Amino acid sequence: MFETLTKGFRNARNRLAGVTELTEENIDQALRDVRLSLLEADVELGVTKSFLARVKEKAVGQVVDTAAKSKGRKIKVGPAEQFVKICQDELEAMMAFDGEPVEFAKKPKPTGIMMVGLQGSGKTTTAAKLARLLEKEHGRKPLLVAADVARPGAIEQLQVLGAQIDVPVFSIPGGQPLEICKRGLAHAKKL
Repeated sequence: MFETLTKGFRNARNRLAGVTELTEENIDQALRDVRLSLLEADVELGVTKSFLARVKEKAVGQVVDTAAKSKGRKIKVGPAEQFVKICQDELEAMMAFDGEPVEFAKKPKPTGIMMVGLQGSGKTTTAAKLARLLEKEHGRKPLLVAADVARPGAIEQLQVLGAQIDVPVFSIPGGQPLEICKRGLAHAKKL
């Protein structure tokens, strides 16, 4: 997913190489590259259109300060780099957490957190990191439930990560995801 996005932004930047300012005419092809990469990464069409509209609104007519500082040294910034920066800022804004913090169930009842996302987007690793955070910083006793039966190696990966952080992993070899989750929740109640 990230490789696809990186390629799209690189293509957009290359299209804008040599332009002196960002205009509607010269960013249309760059926006097309970004749109294609977002759609290839399975970003929903409505989200993609909204994202591109915000980027276009901020980019068109943008006055580019060609001298910027990075880590204390001056660097030259052109319209192409400014366009990519606008895209990055909008991506960060789009993915920023603005919701309520997790409300934990009263002990001893477990709190269920389901990880959902595209294949290869880091759900398994994030689940392990979240389990470790909940244990270390919130005093919880997490249980990782291995319900990804579609991806080869997913259960084994979660078991390895669980062992590394000393968090138990519940799995049912050959089970169905819904049944695994139900039985995992029942198991968590016993812990």
